[in-house]
Amino acid sequence: MTPRRTRAKDLRRRTATRPERRTIVIFCEGEASEPDYLNALRRLPHIRDSTAINIEIDPDQGVPLTLVNRAIERSADDEVDECWCVFDVEWPRHHPHLDRAIRLAAEHGIRLAVSNPCFELWLILHFQDQTAFLTTAEAQRLSRKLDGRTGKRIDPTRYLQQRQAAARRAALLGRRHDRNQATFPNDNPSSGMYELLRAVEPTASGSG
Repeated sequence: MTPRRTRAKDLRRRTATRPERRTIVIFCEGEASEPDYLNALRRLPHIRDSTAINIEIDPDQGVPLTLVNRAIERSADDEVDECWCVFDVEWPRHHPHLDRAIRLAAEHGIRLAVSNPCFELWLILHFQDQTAFLTTAEAQRLSRKLDGRTGKRIDPTRYLQQRQAAARRAALLGRRHDRNQATFPNDNPSSGMYELLRAVEPTASGSG
């Protein structure tokens, strides 16, 4: 009897199917604390696996309207899923053309993470609640006092472990301003950074 032939095994390696990563482009006006924070965020393994975050810093530290116009141009790229602009309001003297920048962003689907008075307010919320009005200079001084730094650069590892607490505090501020009918730019203090976190990491959305 002829021995039964066994079917040869398929030696081709089966490739695992992974969901395609989203691409988010973030435009920043700052060249220190904002990129430090965002670069550390995008390196977190669970974010890196699901979302490609590209950070673009305006070489001239452009005003919000400049960032929004750059984001509109970039959003025409089919490879880009979302464009965000991260910028400040500034007190007592606001950035120029804030209302126009926000209106233009809404018209073109550009997402905004605006901090009022400045990004340092978002950093403060990682350590404590902040409900009182702050000028930009006051927010910068308090932020440096809380983390002990002397310059603009931050150690992002000190912040990322507290990001969910910061998101909750920022969301509570937003709801408080809504109840009080405090409209932009009179919603000081506030930060839309928690909404950016919601886009890249739903567990840090600030809900609840």
